[in-house]
Amino acid sequence: MNEALAAGFGNGSLLLGIVVLIALEGLGIFWLERRGRSPLRLREVLGNLVSGAALMLAVRAALLDEPWTLVAAWLLCALLAHVTDLLVRWRRSV
Repeated sequence: MNEALAAGFGNGSLLLGIVVLIALEGLGIFWLERRGRSPLRLREVLGNLVSGAALMLAVRAALLDEPWTLVAAWLLCALLAHVTDLLVRWRRSV
């Protein structure tokens, strides 16, 4: 079991799996919202989902020893999504 987890982290497949799960979560929220069965609205959680996925991709790029510019680009994407999420929540609360 430990060897499988180590391999999953080492080759980045575990982190890609997490990104896929995040995408499926977004699709599930969208599907339920379209049917009027979701207490969440996709546009209200999209920034959070994108931010989390971008952070996972930044960690994956760092683990795979990708160029620092790619890691920085994913981190910037996560920051922009996070700030967008905060602005959406702020506007909703005012």
